[in-house]
Amino acid sequence: MKVLPTIAPPLMDEQQAALEMIRAEMAAPKPGVVLLHGVTGSGKTEVYLAAIQTALEAGQGAIALVPEIALTPQTMERFRGRFGDTVAVLHSHLSDGERHDEWRRIAAGQARVVVGARSALFAPVRPLGLLVVDEEHEPAYKQDEAPRYNARDVAVMRGHLEGCAVVLGSATPSLESYRNARSGKYRLAKMVRRVDRRVMPVVRVVDMRIEAEKAGQVHLLSQELIEAVRLRLAQGEQTILFLNRRGYATTVMCPVCGHVEICPDCSVKLTYHRHNETMLCHVCGRVRPVPAVCANPQCRAPNIKMAGVGTQRVEAAVKKIFTGARIERMDSDTTGAKDAHAEILGRFRRGDIDILVGTQMIAKGLDFPNVTLVGVIHADLSLQMPDFRAAERTFQLLTQVAGRAGRGDVPGEVFVQTYTPFHPAVQSARHADFETFFDQEIEFRREMRYPPFSRLTAVLFKGPVENAVNSTAQDFAKKLKTELPESVRLTGPAPAPLAKAKGLFRVQLLLMAPAARDYVPALRGLLKAFKPPKDVTMSANVDALSLM
Repeated sequence: MKVLPTIAPPLMDEQQAALEMIRAEMAAPKPGVVLLHGVTGSGKTEVYLAAIQTALEAGQGAIALVPEIALTPQTMERFRGRFGDTVAVLHSHLSDGERHDEWRRIAAGQARVVVGARSALFAPVRPLGLLVVDEEHEPAYKQDEAPRYNARDVAVMRGHLEGCAVVLGSATPSLESYRNARSGKYRLAKMVRRVDRRVMPVVRVVDMRIEAEKAGQVHLLSQELIEAVRLRLAQGEQTILFLNRRGYATTVMCPVCGHVEICPDCSVKLTYHRHNETMLCHVCGRVRPVPAVCANPQCRAPNIKMAGVGTQRVEAAVKKIFTGARIERMDSDTTGAKDAHAEILGRFRRGDIDILVGTQMIAKGLDFPNVTLVGVIHADLSLQMPDFRAAERTFQLLTQVAGRAGRGDVPGEVFVQTYTPFHPAVQSARHADFETFFDQEIEFRREMRYPPFSRLTAVLFKGPVENAVNSTAQDFAKKLKTELPESVRLTGPAPAPLAKAKGLFRVQLLLMAPAARDYVPALRGLLKAFKPPKDVTMSANVDALSLM
């Protein structure tokens, strides 16, 4: 694909001030970290590009990380438009040959700017002048398998070791990073206005309890949202409908006895996928046909019911309501093929799609000027997760997806459908008020001694025999407890929220202390010395972001 060269636009005052702060850090004897907190649409990417240009002019290279592969095509287009063939890309959708070619170009100095997902952090750029971590709050930067590193934290360490400045950018910074900025550990650059005086979108919270009462039943789309979409279609503008759950129905159940189809290898419900009439486990990938009758031998009733909502059901409902509209769905079911992300987003950018239905891969970082309406179908999904970060994740997701609206000349509008309209995360997102949310949430964390006021490590035990896993975890916890100082809080062992996955039972224990050094030596020593049964495995996840 040919990319047309672009010229750097003049920066706004806030962008220029942020750039000068970054340049000062780059020129310092010991460069540090700048947290760039800019509202959605404030022009953070232009600040990154200008700072990278400064590094190139000094004979240095740069690395820019994005959390999602879906963001890579658009980011690459902007970077190549500015820096040409000196840009290399690294992410997991490249073939081994493509990755090898890019790596060789970087090592040979032919590519001086590297853009990519998590693993691009390790690109052999020498000398390195700048490291950018865009959307630094994203959990996608944390790798789930060994080595369980967080690319954001490793970027800060690489910057420290190589003497280069690090920029962490986000409209919704993680509580850890923002606390570091407030305490003076990081420098803080703020951009509170959108570029070209564009206004922030108007966010309307729709109380679905009232909506259900008025309609006499629960509808997928509120009447307000339907009318708003119709208006956008009439005006030739585009709409994004967001639901962070794929599939058609999240529960396959018998309406007579209440039996629910569960994956035999995982402790999760099977999700109904309508396009091929199957039930799919989103943990292990097991596929089963939809039963004609209830699987309960005491019941065997026909008329199996599909309950719950996924993106496929939203797509089907939207096609039924808005006949004639060009509708596309973007989730992991539709983007499995190579370059599928870029193909769908390219058609959306060209205006070939009127309504884009999708999961979190369309919620952040994407810039489409003709999108004037965003609808959040079920804002409560992430609030229901058994995780102390649930409110933070909900605020971030709602703020990010709302930020996709009104990035062009026409003001944007956002409808947030929720059954908990007065939750602090929903209300703070409604007003794009990060400071109020941070002040409330940080006090909750302080009171409960959760991160960032402690370092959290999860030790996970897995195995095919439940009793063996439980007894192993109990033995390990008993030995570990004798080695730990009083400053360490040890909870568990207890079944993990996802108690079984891929045929393996899962038990975890959690360690929390003001500093990791309070428990890491004892934990490391016991992990080496402890001999679990041969079918039980153990793993430690330091600074765990997900406790599932």
